[in-house]
Amino acid sequence: MLKLEKVNKYFNRHKKNQIHVINNTSLEFPESGLIALLGESGCGKTTLLNAIGGLDKINNGKIILNNKKLPKRNSNRKDKMRVLNIGYIFQDYNLLENLTVYENIELSLKMIGIKSKKEIKSRIDYVLEKVDMYRYRNKPAGMLSGGEKQRVGIARAIVKNPSIIIADEPTGNLDSKNTIEIMNIIKAISNDKLVILVTHEKDLAHFYASRIINLEDGRVVGDNDNTHENELDYRIDNRLYLKDFKNHDKLSDKNHKINLYSDDDDKLDLDIVIKNNNIYIRSKKQSKLEIVDENSSIELIDAHYKKISKEDYEKSNFDLNRLDNSKYRLKYTSIYNIFTMLKSGFKKVTSYSMMKKILLIGFLVSAMFIVFAISNTFGNLNIQDKDFVSTNRNYIQIKNNSNKVDEYLALEQDAMVDYILPGDSNVTFNLITKDIYQFDLTRLQIGGSLASINLVDNIIYGTKGSDTYSIVIDKLIIDKLLEDNNFKMVGINNYEDFLNRTLRLNNLNDFTITGISDTNSPCIYANDVLFTNIIANKAEDNGNNYMMADSSENEDTRTDLVDYDLVKDNITIKSGRAPENDYEVIVNINNKESMPLWKNIDKKVNGKKLYVVGHYYSEYGKNEYYVTGNTIKYNNIKKNSSLMIYSKDKDSTIEYLKEKGYNALDTYENSRKDYIKSVKKSIIESLIIAGILLVISFIEIFLMIRASFLSRIKEVGIYRAIGVKKSDIYKMFLGEILVITTIASVPGYILMSLILNEISKIKYLSGMFIIDAKVLIVSIILIYGLNILMGLLPIHGVIKKTPAQILARNDVD
Repeated sequence: MLKLEKVNKYFNRHKKNQIHVINNTSLEFPESGLIALLGESGCGKTTLLNAIGGLDKINNGKIILNNKKLPKRNSNRKDKMRVLNIGYIFQDYNLLENLTVYENIELSLKMIGIKSKKEIKSRIDYVLEKVDMYRYRNKPAGMLSGGEKQRVGIARAIVKNPSIIIADEPTGNLDSKNTIEIMNIIKAISNDKLVILVTHEKDLAHFYASRIINLEDGRVVGDNDNTHENELDYRIDNRLYLKDFKNHDKLSDKNHKINLYSDDDDKLDLDIVIKNNNIYIRSKKQSKLEIVDENSSIELIDAHYKKISKEDYEKSNFDLNRLDNSKYRLKYTSIYNIFTMLKSGFKKVTSYSMMKKILLIGFLVSAMFIVFAISNTFGNLNIQDKDFVSTNRNYIQIKNNSNKVDEYLALEQDAMVDYILPGDSNVTFNLITKDIYQFDLTRLQIGGSLASINLVDNIIYGTKGSDTYSIVIDKLIIDKLLEDNNFKMVGINNYEDFLNRTLRLNNLNDFTITGISDTNSPCIYANDVLFTNIIANKAEDNGNNYMMADSSENEDTRTDLVDYDLVKDNITIKSGRAPENDYEVIVNINNKESMPLWKNIDKKVNGKKLYVVGHYYSEYGKNEYYVTGNTIKYNNIKKNSSLMIYSKDKDSTIEYLKEKGYNALDTYENSRKDYIKSVKKSIIESLIIAGILLVISFIEIFLMIRASFLSRIKEVGIYRAIGVKKSDIYKMFLGEILVITTIASVPGYILMSLILNEISKIKYLSGMFIIDAKVLIVSIILIYGLNILMGLLPIHGVIKKTPAQILARNDVD
């Protein structure tokens, strides 16, 4: 049934202080009987017992239990074998003091797969009655005396009806009365079970054991059957045998009868008062008084002391039929599921001391740190198009030191190019607000990337419009403008307020905003035929969307090129003719002396001097050079060092242009890279701060949980010693961690989320923090994940040790 073959175990192996604690031991045990292991302290008795019971591992050799080898390394298989076959009675009881007597014993049955509450109650009630502990079944184990705890330990070991009972110094901490009662119980169990007992008390071993094995320095030095008929001379301290006292005096009269027993001749000097059935005694000599009643541990026995005989322990018996396992399919079972795990965790947390509950504030603060760090990290890494996109997403930029008109015209005709713009495509319009009297001289500005109105396919407000001067503006531009107080001052508070507003550029007719698009590009969509003149006459960007004194009301004395077709109805040609060909110009008649007809002037376009073909008169005092539309285009080309190309197939066009030798860039990707480069330093700084906050949270959680765990190592050792699965230890702490996180960390998570949600609404801080579903999900996962990781991390290092090591049983006794 149980066999040891050449078993060896070392402490501090391969070191100078190596101890060969089990030395090549081979033993074979019967199916029943009480086997006592004797030897001096340090001979290896307890270590051998722990090895047999699966609480400790051996270095080599075999331990065979019910024809199966006890695994050396597979702790789960070893736990299964010992839980299903071995009951362990510990010297230090190893009861879970926060559980009741009933709950301590119940664990043993749950671990072998018995779930029936009726069966569990029947078994527990029976074993508690046999060890005289039934009345204490609902009492917390921590409130029991040593003898009572040991009785519960015996009940826990036998309730599952194991084939082997191991008892390690079961009477080592007990008084004489409890010692005999416990030994009588163990002897009764050995009639049907194999009981292996370790004890220092040789007299007890020789009286109760059926076989005695002597150990010395890890070796078996004696192994003999014990068949004596001796009696045990073992005086029980709390039993007073009256007939053995030296003196016995009787004091009596018609009303009183008093017997005095004593071992000395000292005279008594007592005052005895009886009132209302209460006895009051005052002693003038004796210092200690004890009343012997039904609640006293002292027994007065009217007889002579006699030695304990076999008949005394044979009175104890157990009916193993009451613990029959044949109708159950026993299996090594987990004691926790998700519900019991959480219930146990909640019970544990609610029983925390006030100081420990106050420390839970640390979890709240840590959760706030985590949400702050994640929100800030996502905020910095959440680079949105509106942060860097300044042109149409499909634009391709060609950068040159100077554009050549002929190359531009060639590209314009290329099949890969839909249209082409000189410059960076950014234009600015003046918004007219004369409909509001208080702001009739106010000019607001709207800027964006010029693009063809034919590209718009997603109008969210208004329409494209049918007029040549219809304008559609993308919501990316509008969103920024709506944040500007200057627009709010003139009554523009929403998208619809922009519709039908007038935009103005010098020399051009008024534009009308007919629609608002959602193309994810900051574009101003206009008619293609106006591109050249829009670029030539775009307003000067003042940088803040706001200017005073509408320049349209004042004389403009600039001398510049203007498309003749734009102004021909507002001027009168006095001599010559209108410009018809490239590089032809008409000038103000006031300049007819310095700029005579049919002569070139110093003003150049595309490196060519303009040729005067007429003089004009303007009642507004205009002094521009009026030329053909082509000449304006050529001037636009030469004034800008880059080009913008729109192509539906952007990637292919970029490759095509590069093959032709152009420095073609994807404006979207290029702007994104430039933006990331510009904010890289601030992103890194923010990530470092977020990282520091997370590390602080890690350390804080780890230290708090570790401090809690260190105070509970003994509890873990007890669970492992009685055979609870390693996974159940994790579940036990996991349930506690989940409850702590829910009641302490989640409120911090909610509080910081609400705070950051308000902060994110502040314009200048909105980009720093994000509170959305992704941030909330990541944060809550990280909070629970971090708490679980930090909570289970210190457990892992302990759980991998043997139960004996966890209990710090490092002696070799």
